[in-house]
Amino acid sequence: MSGLVADLRSALPDDRVVDDPAVVAGYAHDEAEWAPHGRPAAVVRARSTADVRAVVLTCLRHRTPLVPRGAGTGLSGGANALDGCVVLSTERMTAIREIDPVEQLAVVEPGVVNDHLRAACAEHGLWYPPDPASSPWSTIGGNVATNAGGLCCVKYGVTRDYVLGMQVVTGEGEVVRLGRRTAKGVAGYDLTGLMVGSEGTLGIVTEVTVRLRPARPPERTVVGHFASTVDAGRAVGLVSAAGVVPSAFELVDRRCLEAVDAWKNMGLAVDAEVLLLGRSDARDDGEALLLQECFEKAGATYAAASTDAAEAEALFAARRLAYPAMERLGPVLTEDVCVPRAAVPEMLARVGRAAEQHDTVIANIAHVGDGNLHPLIITPAGDDDARVRAQRAFAQIIDGALELGGTVSGEHGIGLLKREGLARELSPAVLTMHRAVKQALDPAGILNPGKAF
Repeated sequence: MSGLVADLRSALPDDRVVDDPAVVAGYAHDEAEWAPHGRPAAVVRARSTADVRAVVLTCLRHRTPLVPRGAGTGLSGGANALDGCVVLSTERMTAIREIDPVEQLAVVEPGVVNDHLRAACAEHGLWYPPDPASSPWSTIGGNVATNAGGLCCVKYGVTRDYVLGMQVVTGEGEVVRLGRRTAKGVAGYDLTGLMVGSEGTLGIVTEVTVRLRPARPPERTVVGHFASTVDAGRAVGLVSAAGVVPSAFELVDRRCLEAVDAWKNMGLAVDAEVLLLGRSDARDDGEALLLQECFEKAGATYAAASTDAAEAEALFAARRLAYPAMERLGPVLTEDVCVPRAAVPEMLARVGRAAEQHDTVIANIAHVGDGNLHPLIITPAGDDDARVRAQRAFAQIIDGALELGGTVSGEHGIGLLKREGLARELSPAVLTMHRAVKQALDPAGILNPGKAF
């Protein structure tokens, strides 16, 4: 390993390479609970495309695995290190190079934090819609790697819908530009779309050109209280049947709200087992009123359009804080299944049965408007029996989603935790196609090996 590190130091400026074990350990894994990880030989904190290319070429010469990493907020093990690998961090590539109000696009480096981009766009009257719950910390590069979604994606789509082009260092050390800057373009295969969601297995993104939208009108928030997740699921079905597409549509249960309140003391006194939070950015009140009507028809114990903007924002803040709040109670294994909207009530019921059958605590948050559920499976720290039960519940939820015509991951990616699920979801012929693409773009197999499939 000393030869590898020496070669990296020779190829890069002085402050890029780190091999101090105490520092390297902090880059060994993301936030995925119980996903295996090894000990890297070194971490490179790149600052430019030239740095990234130098790392790829050095790893090629040494036939050393290279694991790309953004902010490390992932929940699938996609950024987890292998023993002896090089972890390539893009956290210091933070330039917003361009915001073009005429073409409505931005050009950014991969280390730009999602919320920082959104704030910069707002200064020009523009908006970047993808907003994962981790948006205050996660980076655009990581969002691109996993095709991240978020609260707004029910109406406005996910990261892939906004990536126009990118600069990529391939597995052979070539620097290429993919995509376009024009509003339309169909020249060649959609290699940009292929890179989005590839989890660093096909190339390392060093610049991203994203589509922007004009800033939206103020949103109206509608809150519904329900006695059970199944009742809330029925409300989701009614909203979908009514043809309403909220600008955000979230579910959060009592466990999550109580955990957030205990942590942040936000005064979230809610007399309900489950909340539905709907938002409308329509220019009149009609859509918000229809949301409220659907909640009431589904048996909501309380439903109202919020007249208190601070209260409404606090509820959505609680939704974003649910995962870190639950982590304070013990290790959390996070699901990410997505089912057809009509199957949301049945999938929520299956989550409840998995909790009962495996004697494990499962809290629920969800982007219910597009069927993307995030059951949070909580275990006491150090309890190995509870961990085994949690992992069985995790597998049962995946099976249930596939049986209902769903997918194993809506936005977190496959990484390490969902590889077996992906193998069940895709046919052998389709898996072979994936592996052929990987072989073509990374013939030496050094880019994030062992992830996804």
